[in-house]
Amino acid sequence: MRTEISDKWVRAMVGSTTVVDSRAAMLFWEQKFPIPVYAFAPDDVRMDLLEPTSDVPTGRRGFFGPKGPVAQWFDIHAGGRVLPNAAWIRDAPELEGRITFTWAPDAFDQWLEEEEEVHSHPRDPHKRVEALLSSRHITVSIDDVLLADSTEPVLLFETYLPTRYYLPRTDVRLDRLSTGNNRSHCPYKGYAEDYWDAPGSPSVAWSYPDPYPAVGLIKDRIAFYNESVDITVDGVAVPRPRSIFSNTKNRPGD
Repeated sequence: MRTEISDKWVRAMVGSTTVVDSRAAMLFWEQKFPIPVYAFAPDDVRMDLLEPTSDVPTGRRGFFGPKGPVAQWFDIHAGGRVLPNAAWIRDAPELEGRITFTWAPDAFDQWLEEEEEVHSHPRDPHKRVEALLSSRHITVSIDDVLLADSTEPVLLFETYLPTRYYLPRTDVRLDRLSTGNNRSHCPYKGYAEDYWDAPGSPSVAWSYPDPYPAVGLIKDRIAFYNESVDITVDGVAVPRPRSIFSNTKNRPGD
């Protein structure tokens, strides 16, 4: 497990109650999971709002849960609400008994890095996201059914993840997809409001109607999870990559 101390002032609120207030949060990266998480010293946490619980959640913990063994779970009582299993201590010596919290959308009302609100997960200080116009010829298909064909893609390069191909809507066969009901947020790109499903692959495609300025070129374009479709670039087949999103249960959403 890789760890480092952040210089950012990090806070988390439930309603008007500040549960976490730290100027020395620890970022850590679980093995085979590229998204960082904060772990906080107990002195930076309103421990009086945390109640230890033996009611351990069952089943898969998903995108926002711990990725390894947990030494202690906590419910959070704050702002007139109870957030079950919303905090935990990972059973890992690198984290020194620090407290980790869920970033699930239905938990905390606000996370702040300095005075800027952050959603979904902490921003990775080592990550770069870049969107570039291209004239490459991109095709997308699944089970030999063509879903998209474009020579006007925007290529999005994001550290630790496969290149994503954002295509004009007019180049995507939306009649061969079904409208999904997902909605997600990326700390680097913004809110993905539109999703589409393919047989056997939910939330296989998405679009950002109002992306953050740094990646404004992807506005209203449609991208696909390379992990679930067959893509060619200039006539050459691109092998399906393996990433955390190969498992559809790891795809963030509501």
